[in-house]
Amino acid sequence: MATFLYRLGRFSFRRRHVIALFWVALLALAGVGAAGAPAAGPTSFSIPGTEAQKAFDLLEERFPGASADGATGRVVFKAPAGEKMTDAENKAIVQKTVEELSGGSEVARVTDPYEGGGVSQDGTIAYTSVSYKVSGLELEESSRDALEGAAEDARDAGLTVEIGGDALQAVPHTGAAEVIGIGVAAVVLVITFGSLLAAGMPLLTAIIGVGIGVGTITALAGTLELDSTTPILATMIGLAVGIDYALFVVSRYRAELAEGREREEAAGRAVGTAGSAVVFAGLTVVIALVGLAVVNIPLLTKMGVAAAATVAIAVVIALTLVPALLGYAGRRVRPTGEKSGLLGGRSEKDGNERKPQRPNMGTRWASFVVRRPVAVLLLGVVGLGAAAVPAASLELGLPDDGSQPTSTTQRRAYDLMSEGFGPGFNGPLVVVVDAEGSDDPQVVFQRTSDDIKALDDVVAVAPAAPNKAGDTATITVVPESKPSSVATEDLVHGIRDAGRDITADTGADVLVTGATAMNIDVSQKLNDALVPYLILVVGLAFLLLIVVFRSILVPLKAALGFLLSVLAALGAVVAVFQWGWLSGLMNVEQTGPVMSMMPIFMVGVVFGLAMDYEVFLVTRMREAYVHGEQPSQAVVTGFRHGARVVTAAAVIMIAVFSGFIGSSESMVKMIGFGLAIAVLFDAFVVRMAIVPAVLALLGKKAWWLPKWLDRVLPNVDVEGEGLRTEDDRKDEDRALARA
Repeated sequence: MATFLYRLGRFSFRRRHVIALFWVALLALAGVGAAGAPAAGPTSFSIPGTEAQKAFDLLEERFPGASADGATGRVVFKAPAGEKMTDAENKAIVQKTVEELSGGSEVARVTDPYEGGGVSQDGTIAYTSVSYKVSGLELEESSRDALEGAAEDARDAGLTVEIGGDALQAVPHTGAAEVIGIGVAAVVLVITFGSLLAAGMPLLTAIIGVGIGVGTITALAGTLELDSTTPILATMIGLAVGIDYALFVVSRYRAELAEGREREEAAGRAVGTAGSAVVFAGLTVVIALVGLAVVNIPLLTKMGVAAAATVAIAVVIALTLVPALLGYAGRRVRPTGEKSGLLGGRSEKDGNERKPQRPNMGTRWASFVVRRPVAVLLLGVVGLGAAAVPAASLELGLPDDGSQPTSTTQRRAYDLMSEGFGPGFNGPLVVVVDAEGSDDPQVVFQRTSDDIKALDDVVAVAPAAPNKAGDTATITVVPESKPSSVATEDLVHGIRDAGRDITADTGADVLVTGATAMNIDVSQKLNDALVPYLILVVGLAFLLLIVVFRSILVPLKAALGFLLSVLAALGAVVAVFQWGWLSGLMNVEQTGPVMSMMPIFMVGVVFGLAMDYEVFLVTRMREAYVHGEQPSQAVVTGFRHGARVVTAAAVIMIAVFSGFIGSSESMVKMIGFGLAIAVLFDAFVVRMAIVPAVLALLGKKAWWLPKWLDRVLPNVDVEGEGLRTEDDRKDEDRALARA
């Protein structure tokens, strides 16, 4: 592989006009396609294999036109102090609002509070529910405007009015987070390279790669039924790895120049060595993202595949466009250790003689770790273990309006409903009874209602509402506890247990659905998929790293270190978002269960990114060891060449993810914090401390591989052994002799 990539790097350097034109044309094509594509509305959200989804599908079949999975809006009214919602004037305002809401083209039905029991016992609070024909993300903006306009009219008339439900759920969009990340990345790159020109290359190539990836996703959104949220993960991951991969290649190019090689040769060797690490690092990211398909949630699968495609583009750009741009830059990109002007030219103060460089920070740190490996290893493991302790108390769930900031109308509507009717009214359950094969469906419906009323944590059970055929009915159940509580989850399981008894006696199916039940089923599905996903992703990457490092213990150490960093990051997420530690600093207004998608999402994304640092850092150690250095010295050599680059890459990644912590959306905030802290732990504790300590303790055993396995495995030559010339070998022999 190294030989092929070496030739590709030289070709791209030499034929830079062709390469640059190709990528610019591809970017333009993606841009034109995205601009000409129809606006992509989100696809229907489905969770195959869950009881809640089965119930939704049954409702669509037996209650045609009911829009069972359509958006809902809840307009909550509160009377002024000393008044009641049953007063004639206030009642007239509410009825006018109901009439105003009924006129929308996407509205399926609107309830009247005074006819449907929508007034609290003390008469101070009332609500009307608006059901739509399409999902929240598919709603036209005019429908949201009409909903908010009707509420505003009621406010102007003197009532307190708030809006809840998913009808106000806006299509997620990218904001200033990426700009903040790019700004921090630019500063880090300038510090790393000491040149605006060299720093600008990783930024430029990353933006081009993300532009092509997101443009293509937008252009194909309608054809492939991609959700409008899909580009977000692609942008986040594509930007981070795009900068990192280009950074690796440019850094190696400058190191090759420092060895005295001509620029075209240096570009070829940079792509042949660092480029090999980029290929395998990219493969681990792609495996992790595509592996999200094992969860069998279409939305998650599409996000993973789209992000994986963007990562693949970033890899190819690093191997071709980066050396082409290095060709354009010429002598303005200086060798490692040679000072340059801010724009890349030689500083006038440098002269022609390069002074001997004192050991850099990476060398000094690695030398310290090699001297005291046991102390560093224990400190790193104990520290991450302590951070992971809160993960033992992890509670999973999906966010509802109760987790929104108190400044939002959704949260205020949630609180008003809890005040007037009890917290359970914010998450009613819908029980669907399919009695098609029963002798007397009405008896089955009544028995189901009676059995549910006998359960704990039930406030109200509405009468069964059968369809026209009379063979299927819906029963609305209001829990006593809030939607995200353990008690409500227990109630859902209790209804399902009772339903199994009814099925055994009558043959009728009893299914529980609704937003609350769907959230519970999604959480369970994600929990069940976590272990298979870990086995798949870590197993495939373990095999891949065996091929890369030709070792058993190094990949094993990489996988165990990753698991330690992820557990520590989950512990930090629990401490902040569930326990409330540092919640003021993070602007977390409402603590609660951790988003159920968080563990599997963190495993997928962070594993791929962590392997970037592992591959780049350890391949330099492997390269030094293969070329004759002692194991402990190879660790120091790897850090001398790679620590600065890996540090810069990690800081950039943390900056990109940290930009999302400022989001008002609790889910986005949690994802940003979780990924940022995970990269911090993995890059600076695992890769920078635990990895060199373990390798120093293992010595030559770290690179042991059974002879039979060595013969079977393909030789991918990541360390670039095939690129060494006779002069290289003589130089290395002389260096070793002096040492």
